[in-house]
Amino acid sequence: MDHTNIVLILCTAPTGEAEDIARRVIEEQLAACVNITPVRSVYRWDGEVLCDEEELLICKTTAEGSRDLIQRIEAIHSYEVPEVLAIPVQEGSLPYLDWVRSEVGG
Repeated sequence: MDHTNIVLILCTAPTGEAEDIARRVIEEQLAACVNITPVRSVYRWDGEVLCDEEELLICKTTAEGSRDLIQRIEAIHSYEVPEVLAIPVQEGSLPYLDWVRSEVGG
């Protein structure tokens, strides 16, 4: 399996806020592309089980840029503890991976 330097950053956010986060990280060239999809999250917070409608952001960036992207999301996100996870991409379409690299940090 080929290894790349591309990383997916997953983040949930309230409906409406997700698009604002996506636009900001694209404008700041911290991510090449962000997909947004509705999700239903079930979780425990302050001892209570909650269920909320949210949106999931799937951000494509480079390994080198992932820390800056994570820090930016944490800075602009409304949640006290936002979900932000990094997943390395093992393999993918080479032209697409090249495009991601060309769009981040330019």
